[in-house]
Order: sequence, then structure tokens, then C-alpha cells
Amino acid sequence: MQAQALNLNYYYVLPHIIVAVTGIMSLLFGAFNKKAHRDLVFINLAGIFTAGASTWKLWNLVTTASQDGVGKSLTAFSGMVVLDHMSLAFIFIFLIVAFLGTILSLNFLEDEDLSPEEFYSLLMFSTVGMMLMASSGDMVMIFLGLEISSIATYVLAGYRRKDLRSNESALKYFILGSLSTAFLLYGMALVYGATGTTNLESIATAIKQGTNLVTSQPMTVEILYIGVAMLLVGFGFKIATAPFHVWTPDVYQGAPSAVTAFMASGPKAAGFVAFLRIFVIAFAADTSFELNATWTSILQVLAILTMIIGNVVALSQTDIKRILAYSSIAHAGYALIGFLANDWTSVAFYMLTYSVMNIGAFAVISVMAGKNEQNTELETWAGMGFKSLGLSIALLIFMLSMAGMPLTGGFMGKFLVFKTAWDKGLHALVIVAVLNSAASIYYYLRPMVVLFFREGNEETPAPLLSWSAYVTILLALAGTFYLGLMPGKLFSLLEAARDTVALVR
Repeated sequence: MQAQALNLNYYYVLPHIIVAVTGIMSLLFGAFNKKAHRDLVFINLAGIFTAGASTWKLWNLVTTASQDGVGKSLTAFSGMVVLDHMSLAFIFIFLIVAFLGTILSLNFLEDEDLSPEEFYSLLMFSTVGMMLMASSGDMVMIFLGLEISSIATYVLAGYRRKDLRSNESALKYFILGSLSTAFLLYGMALVYGATGTTNLESIATAIKQGTNLVTSQPMTVEILYIGVAMLLVGFGFKIATAPFHVWTPDVYQGAPSAVTAFMASGPKAAGFVAFLRIFVIAFAADTSFELNATWTSILQVLAILTMIIGNVVALSQTDIKRILAYSSIAHAGYALIGFLANDWTSVAFYMLTYSVMNIGAFAVISVMAGKNEQNTELETWAGMGFKSLGLSIALLIFMLSMAGMPLTGGFMGKFLVFKTAWDKGLHALVIVAVLNSAASIYYYLRPMVVLFFREGNEETPAPLLSWSAYVTILLALAGTFYLGLMPGKLFSLLEAARDTVALVR
């Protein structure tokens, strides 16, 4: 009876279990076979494919349940786990990021003689944490997923143990990440104190009624407001919005490119889906004390600041990884527009396109930067364009996609977000975003100017392209063009799923 009351449905978390088991298998297999680098890659990829297949089965299950009138979402473990199209869409994104990250990291680990079993295990457990954040129906589960993902990512950032830049990156990430986690945890505690619950739907009910569900007394609105403000700060760090973005450039620059590609894509998307879970489901109800209007107004200001600061500061950067770090900050501002439009499908599509083109760009950088990534300053790339023509063209495509040029995934991602926001009346935000996108073209094209129009040392050899980077770049290019030229099926899939998520309006 107790198990039935808890609704212990492990099928609903089957993708999470598969990825977790894959991480354990990678660690154990590597412990007994130290030279099996490539075998570990295939173990990880097999686990990711299996998790993807189970996620698709769950997508169809949720679709059937919605059509049959069972409900907009399926729950398990006393409401701690929520299965709906939003959670599954983001789980697909995390699996794609893990897939590309696994392939990209192979030669990096072999060239620098680093332990592959620990790396792939950490990569899988970070992915598990992100998946838990996406499928959480309770603030406790969101926090649990966040910690699992964050701790693994802290270690990955400092995986080059003998590299001072990598050590600095991991230390800064850990210290500032712990600070932001404290804000999140205190914010969650205060929200619980005001509403008497940590369940997201119950929080929405309590806020609508203006009642603490435990004491049945009127909730203390001041405590709720402080809790919401602390959650805004915590999530602002996780998705790198201004002014909580200060950790991003140093961490992205110091971490290995394979790790930077992963953590600039997956954890950012995970932060957005958890942000959506709490603010668009729990805090979106209209109330007499105007909670929804207050946090919406604050986020509009943060979105504008994030876009402007990210793009303006990127103009003065000379290190390619720092340029993409500030680009990542600007893209968080663009994604926030879809967030404010209360449309999870546009945010999901945007994070998918951003993840694909971002990982592709960092794959090129990992090759162009040379051994131990010593050459990330743009000046060291002078005159390398014709020596590495294929890589340069690939980087140009990824940069143009990030700038939002037509025929690329970046254009379609921005188009969907901006159109949705314009239709919702967020005209000022869209205008600011379009102007920022136009300004960003300058720094996205700067690497091309250095590569093709600056004189360099003719004796400098062309960088060697590893097969793992080659495969990653090809897959990212295919994804960028597919999402830009033929997104119709994906649009239709998301459109059909848009209203099946139980959003409080």
C-alpha cells in the first residue's frame, strides 16, 4: 500500500536510470581496462542511444495520455517526478549534448593522457542531474538534480589537473557556483515557509489562495517575495544572465574546450527548464499582491541587460573562448525572451539550436588552438584560414548561425523566439534583441578577418584534425543546416505538444 501511495513508477525515470547505469559501467570498465578509450566511447554512446529510445517511448506515452484525457502530465514518486512534453523535449537536448560531448572528448583525453573512465562517468552523471531537473515536480528534486549536475561539472572544468588555467577555472566555478546554490536553497526554504509546500503545483495553489497550506493561515507575502528574489539570483547565475554572469568568461576560457562546449550547452538548458518549472508553473498565477507582474518586470530588465552586456563586452575580447563566453551570455538574454513570452517550445528549440552550433564552434576551436589549447588568442590564428580552409569555413558557418543568419539553425531559433514574443506584445524586448543581434555580427566575423586577411607566420603548420573533432563538426554542421532549412517536422511536433504542459496562466 505504501508503494502504491508513493507511485513508484520506475518506467517514468527509465532514461535517467539508463544514463546513470552507463556512467557506472564506464567507471568500472575503465578501472579494469586502462587502455580501452574507444570502448568507453561506444559504451557511452550505446547508453545515450538507449536512453533516447526510451525517452521517445515516453513522449508517445504522454501524447496518448493527453489525447485520452488522462491529464497533461504524468507523475510518480509522490509528485517529485513529472513527465510531460516539456521535460522530455529538454531530456532529448541533454542527450544530444552528451552524445556530441562524448565524441568530441575522445582525442582530447588520449592526447593529454587523462583518465577517460572518470571523465565519461562524470559526463553521464552531469547529464543525469540535468534530466532530473527537467522532470522535477518539486523544488527538492530540482535542487537534487542541480547538485548532481553541478558537482560533476565542477570536476570536469578542472580535469586538466596539471594546468593552472584549468585549476583556476574549476575553483572559480566551484566557489561562485556554491554561492549561487546557497541563494537557491535559501530561496526555496523561504518559499516553503510562506506556502507550506515544496511541490510546484501546490505552491501555485497556495499563491492563488494566498494561504499557507500547512497552517491554513494567510501566507506572509514579504517572505515569499524575498524567496522569489533569491531564486532569481540563483537561477541568474546558472543561466549566466547579467549581472550574475561574472564567472562565465574565466571558467569558459580555462576549462578544456570539450568541457566548455558541454557546460555551455547542457547545464544552461537545464537551468532554463528548472527556471521554467518554478516561475512559469509555480509563480505565474495572478494574485492580489502582483507577484507575477513583479518578477516578469525584473526579468525583462535582466534580459535587456544580459543582451547588451554580453554583446558589448564581446566586442573588445581578443581570446576566442572569451568571445564565445560573452556570446553565451547574450544568447541567455535571447532565450529569456521566449521565457517571458510564456512559451516553453520556443525556449526548447532555441536551446537545441544554440547547443548544436555552440558545440560545433568549440570543436573547431579545440583543433585550431593546438596542443593543450595554447593558441586561443586570435592573433595566433593570423593567416591560418587557407591552411585550414575546411575548419575555417565550418567556424564561419557556426558563427553566422550564432549571429542569426538565414538558412541556419540560429536564424530559426531567433525567429521563433522573437515572433512568439512579438505576438505576446513584448515589442520593446524584440526590438532590443534584433539590434543586439545585428551588432553581434562584428565580433562573430572577427575570427574570419584574422584567419584570412591578416599575415601570419608561413612556417606555422596547419593544425591536425582528429577524427573525433571531425565527426563532431560534421554532425554539428548537419544539425545547424537541418534546423535552419528543414525544421518543419520539429516545429509541428513542438506545436502539437505546446498546450499539453500544465502551465499556470
